[in-house]
Amino acid sequence: MTTRTPNDQLKALVAESGLTYEALAKAVCAVAAECGTRLRTNKSAIEHWIGGSAPRGDTPRFLTVALSRRLGRLLTSADLGLPSTAEAESDTIGLSLGNDPLDALLPMWRYELDRRRFLTASAYSVAAAALPLHHVQDIAARTAAARTSHTVGMAEVAAVRDMINAFSEMDERHGGQHGRSALVTYLRDDVAPLCRARFRTDEVRQHMLSAASRGVHLLGWKSYDAGQQGLAQRYYLQSYALATESGLRGHDGFVMRTMAMQGLKLHRPEHCLGLAETGLDRAKGHVDAQTEALFRVVHAHTLAKSGKHRAALAAADHARTLLTGAPGDEVPFWALAWGPPAASVYSRTAKVHETIGDHHAAAEQYALAATARPSSTYARIVALDLVAGAEMHLKRGSIEQACATWHRAINHMSGVRSVRTRKAVSRMRGDLARFRARGLRCVAELDERGREFLAGT
Repeated sequence: MTTRTPNDQLKALVAESGLTYEALAKAVCAVAAECGTRLRTNKSAIEHWIGGSAPRGDTPRFLTVALSRRLGRLLTSADLGLPSTAEAESDTIGLSLGNDPLDALLPMWRYELDRRRFLTASAYSVAAAALPLHHVQDIAARTAAARTSHTVGMAEVAAVRDMINAFSEMDERHGGQHGRSALVTYLRDDVAPLCRARFRTDEVRQHMLSAASRGVHLLGWKSYDAGQQGLAQRYYLQSYALATESGLRGHDGFVMRTMAMQGLKLHRPEHCLGLAETGLDRAKGHVDAQTEALFRVVHAHTLAKSGKHRAALAAADHARTLLTGAPGDEVPFWALAWGPPAASVYSRTAKVHETIGDHHAAAEQYALAATARPSSTYARIVALDLVAGAEMHLKRGSIEQACATWHRAINHMSGVRSVRTRKAVSRMRGDLARFRARGLRCVAELDERGREFLAGT
């Protein structure tokens, strides 16, 4: 009979966490569910692991994330006294901030193009969400030695921006699953070498790194749209690192703003208020009024989620005032990730009202957001704003208005490959379930249209 050696490292971390074996088992199952895996881990399994048995398959990764969240710091399988596999050792790729973001991005891109599952199925890390809060000072600059013989000027920066814009428009028009591999390849083979080139001036260097950051940010957004939240977070962290290294004031804070938005969407409020506040502080006085409005409205949302409703409404009002104060200001390239700033402000203001429980005001703001973007270019996000508006109408008891708004949303979803739009239509059909028995014609027609949409995507 083989005698197993108790896992004292795991035992100590579980004790430090304060979780019962049953609670830890539930936390492990919850992480697995986020990654699309159904586990039946129970307290007996935890006992066996502490006794020296090794969890199988992806379970060590889920256990590591569960304990990392509880303890508020990043852990590896080695920290838990578990055997390290090649994939387990790679689980922390992109979840740190080093001197050269490309050192983290290049292996991430290799795994992406090789279709390695662990990155796309990685869980969101609460501990990693706090990293920018501890790195608000500029990340150390790279050495000045050129790594290519080519000297980069603003013409190359303009070319990269144009290409990133093209990928961004494709993403908004057709969904995040279109062109993702092409974007990874472009950033890896064309943009990364430019970032390590010799620059004509320091200003050119700043703008090239900023453009690269915007491209990596778009990869994060594509991952987010595909429901791959852990991978999205890794890209946002490295986008932040590139933005910080660029030295362009406000860009690093903009990525912190995005990370706060992701945390709110995932119902992981830890660090969101801090990210939004720090991002705003990094931008104030260094950006135009419309861009500052983007920061303030996300700060307003985090305040609302923190129960500070009066302060949230005041911050949202401030954001809308800034929109009208200087409409002719030039908005930086990196701040146009979601199109016209006004649309983003309206949409996020709607979320403030939704959080507070004012569904009428929320519906009005979602409607404004949907009309503030060119629908031919921003089909997906217009559709999602309309979906959110329909849900507000439903909460107000206006089923006919909700159905009409949902129909408009589906009109914009044609040709869009997006996990979020599919989930939105599935959620719609679930919301309509309780109305089917009433025999309402508008409900029956919309439900059938939703069924056909899901069958065809």
